[in-house]
Amino acid sequence: MVDLKRQYEDIKEEIDFAIQKVINETAFINGPQVKQFAQELATYHNIDNVVPCGNGTDGLQVALMSLGLKPGDEVIVPAFTYVATIEVMALLGLKPVFVDVDENNFNIDIEHLEAAITKNTKCVVPVHLYGQCANMEAIVKIAEKYNLYTVEDCAQAIGADYYFTDNSTKKAGTIGTIGVTSFFPSKNLGCYGDGGALFIADDELAGKVRMIANHGQNKKYYHEIVGVNSRLDTLQAAILSVKLKKLNYYIERRNSVAAFYDEAFKGNEQLTIPARVKYSSHVFHQYTLKIKGGKRDALKERLAEKGIPSMVYYPIPLHMQNAYKEFYSGKEDLGVSEALSKEVLSLPIHTEMTDEELEYITSHVLKALV
Repeated sequence: MVDLKRQYEDIKEEIDFAIQKVINETAFINGPQVKQFAQELATYHNIDNVVPCGNGTDGLQVALMSLGLKPGDEVIVPAFTYVATIEVMALLGLKPVFVDVDENNFNIDIEHLEAAITKNTKCVVPVHLYGQCANMEAIVKIAEKYNLYTVEDCAQAIGADYYFTDNSTKKAGTIGTIGVTSFFPSKNLGCYGDGGALFIADDELAGKVRMIANHGQNKKYYHEIVGVNSRLDTLQAAILSVKLKKLNYYIERRNSVAAFYDEAFKGNEQLTIPARVKYSSHVFHQYTLKIKGGKRDALKERLAEKGIPSMVYYPIPLHMQNAYKEFYSGKEDLGVSEALSKEVLSLPIHTEMTDEELEYITSHVLKALV
């Protein structure tokens, strides 16, 4: 699905130099490269505060902890997303409230979102799935109306631009109260291990986030609040600094792959290519088709026979997962999420794909659907 080796070979000299520098300096925890990367990422996102952390899941937990939510408080979350978005809520004693997603762009459905708000709702966690922003202008408007926090899960959409109706633009993750991203190796900006970061505009809240991620302290051995230990490794920060310089290029390359797929599949009535919304650019963390007529699984098997990887993101919606069924009342209309889990199929998409590889993949997809 992602060829990290070829990507590394393209930037090998810079990566090796950055890693060796960390080893030579032996500042393996909170070394200068961590602060440097945080500042570079803040500049890229045009936001004052970036707090690196151990991984994206940690980032979501730290974000929710920083907002002072109490056990039993309700947090709205799309039913069609990765489990990390919800598992931290369960760990903190919060009550996830599942909301269906839009059948075209896969992100949280705005009308369902507002209908799910109760007097106990305290936060909304929109997920920018597959690389395209949720409708954040509408979400923020609803959040302000009901005095709710918004925590953007932008792990799949780093670098995406959001276009407001007043013609202003912001990066994914910088629109809500807090944004959270992941640097898992396969992400558009991925390190060579685990890593994550939080984006916060408010300085006071950013200070609290930093404390929580560092054992609840802002002075060593003086612990003001309950915290966790979640740090971005210095080696990973050094690697990410190199790769951040190429992020826009990586996004362009992914869009080129997506355009190739679009052209190959246009007009085929057995599949639906990814929709594009007018309010967000698409960074194509995944290129996800909808396969009609119950043919998804058969197509996946046919592709595997030809040595072509593909993935189902995600085969079971959150409300149907055994670990989280207790949060589902059965009254919520989550039909789109359930249908998508049987239709979606993501094809390989990465920055080093050749036209020959793309021709091979697309030809076999089309042959399998005849």
